[in-house]
Amino acid sequence: MLTRALISVFDKTGVLELAQFLVSKDVEILSTGGTFKYLKENGVPVTEVSDVTGFEEILDGRVKTLHPIIHSGILAVRGDKKHMDTLERKGIKTIDMVVVNLYPFFEKVKEDLTFEEKVEFIDIGGPTMLRAASKNFQDVIVLSDVKDYSNVIDQLKNTGEVDYATKKRLAGKVFNLMSAYDAAISNFLLADEPYPEYLALSYKKDMDLRYGENPHQSAAYYTSTVEAGSMKDFEQLNGKELSYNNLKDLDIALKVVAEFEETACCALKHNTPCGAAIADTVYDAYMKTYECDKTSIFGGIVAFNRKVDKKTAEEMSAIFLEIVAAPDFDEDALEVLRSKKNLRVIKQTVKPQSKQELVKIDGGILVQSADDKLIEEMKVVTEKAPDAAMEKDMIFGMKVVKYVKSNAIVVVKDGQAIGIGGGQVNRIWPTIHALNLAAGRGVVLASDAFFPFSDVVDEAAKAGIKGIIQPGGSVRDQDSIDECNKQGIAMVFTGIRHFKH
Repeated sequence: MLTRALISVFDKTGVLELAQFLVSKDVEILSTGGTFKYLKENGVPVTEVSDVTGFEEILDGRVKTLHPIIHSGILAVRGDKKHMDTLERKGIKTIDMVVVNLYPFFEKVKEDLTFEEKVEFIDIGGPTMLRAASKNFQDVIVLSDVKDYSNVIDQLKNTGEVDYATKKRLAGKVFNLMSAYDAAISNFLLADEPYPEYLALSYKKDMDLRYGENPHQSAAYYTSTVEAGSMKDFEQLNGKELSYNNLKDLDIALKVVAEFEETACCALKHNTPCGAAIADTVYDAYMKTYECDKTSIFGGIVAFNRKVDKKTAEEMSAIFLEIVAAPDFDEDALEVLRSKKNLRVIKQTVKPQSKQELVKIDGGILVQSADDKLIEEMKVVTEKAPDAAMEKDMIFGMKVVKYVKSNAIVVVKDGQAIGIGGGQVNRIWPTIHALNLAAGRGVVLASDAFFPFSDVVDEAAKAGIKGIIQPGGSVRDQDSIDECNKQGIAMVFTGIRHFKH
């Protein structure tokens, strides 16, 4: 039987209606601090916790509900005679409902506050009460989410009680919340330890997805409770809902264009770039990107690092695209893009900033630091050195090749990827593919990893390539250097490999 409820909430949404309903059912309300004041000011009969415990709030409110009278009333198993005899002997009444939501640590940890100010938003009393009530859920109704108030009210109205399945689910929600809350605090306090003993993740479901990579796979999208990021802080301006594949692809497309200070565009399909370019205008960057692979861009994603104008929007509207993403859009450009009702238009102003990458494998999770270093040293290893224009294309090529599946090859000319090959089990196949796409127009060839043989140089020479950039590090580097010298090709080693599996 529900006789007493303890209500102590930071977020007061819906709590007045809940308290008024409980009072109408002759439930005694206990409360603390701001919640006590709020309910009393709104005419709800309420008893302050300190009047029950005989112990006033101290330490600036840090200690108010941490008391045996409160926790005994929550934790006593009603069907255990020894428990109930103890309560009677000590003069303690049961608490049959706990309504608590937590200090907003998720929000405050992201604000411009001092370390000490953020620490003050670590809730102690709230989690302790929630955990106690959840452990004893068969006897105590625990509410940590305002969205559950109405269901509990409806059940109490209809049957006078809350069913076991609901109480169990509400308790499970508490521990689900607490795992994320504790993880956020852990990561905050261990910010200088990238790989602590336990991997603590704090993510909240942003949306259910229609399906995963394929229609028979279920999926959902979760975002960090404490970190900003390009794939969390975006605005969808048009189109149908984003899919699992859309989100994965959009992530890579945004990361490619974020590599550049210049006006940049990237086309992406199946999680790998199929075109990329820099130019003086958004329109020129798009056209150079489109020309890289006019077939593969169909049904793909196009991302920019500059505002999109009407002329560029009209050009993109000539083909089928899944997503167009940019920091902003001119109003007339947006009007053009919105004429295609299914085209997803994404406004993205936050640059990618993840410091780690996580991959789930069966029974474990791999964690690594983000690939945020492009080049160790531009070391010329051939008799011929690249000129300034060629060197610029080499750097461009390495920025793109970082995001192409290994083995990765990008052929470049004048800030434009004109041939991209990757995702093969040897290096020669993507080399031939990329060079074929370039059709003899390429100047620079960029590779994500070293050449184990001189065959890549041989193919590059046949296609008229004048410069090669690669990490170096093979025991047979000299073979490739000798072949470049023979063919009059300038080659640069970077010292940094960019495998992407």
